[in-house]
Amino acid sequence: MDSNVTILIAEDNADYAMFMRFAWRETGRTNPVHVVENGEEAISYLLGGGKYSDRRFFAFPGMMLLDVKMPKVDGFEVLSWMQENPDCRVIPTMVLSSSVLETDVRKAYQLGASAYLGKPGDLNDLKAMLNDAWKFWEWCAKPETFRG
Repeated sequence: MDSNVTILIAEDNADYAMFMRFAWRETGRTNPVHVVENGEEAISYLLGGGKYSDRRFFAFPGMMLLDVKMPKVDGFEVLSWMQENPDCRVIPTMVLSSSVLETDVRKAYQLGASAYLGKPGDLNDLKAMLNDAWKFWEWCAKPETFRG
């Protein structure tokens, strides 16, 4: 993946979303990062609907970081919706959650999550996690959608 690939973060905790944005920048990457605060907004972004209709600014994401415990529409519902939409089901989607309950982990993978990670509270741990995830996806073959 290159520096033009857009990262979509779906996170309802504004402080943690800001922490994630900061950690991403600290990895040295300059990709566009967009944050939505719930699953309803994540789906709207993926559809390019409403305020997300200008794809020049709100480009289709090449990677998504998804919280599962969100208001309105939770992350599980977003994953389920993505599975019903071929263009979205192939987006590398990593769940970052404070819940590491076996039932949540299993459900996320059953619904198509690419990875399930516990949310680190330490900046260096989050930077390392994001950096390693990016490096992994750089090596992976990806559908045409993600090659720009």
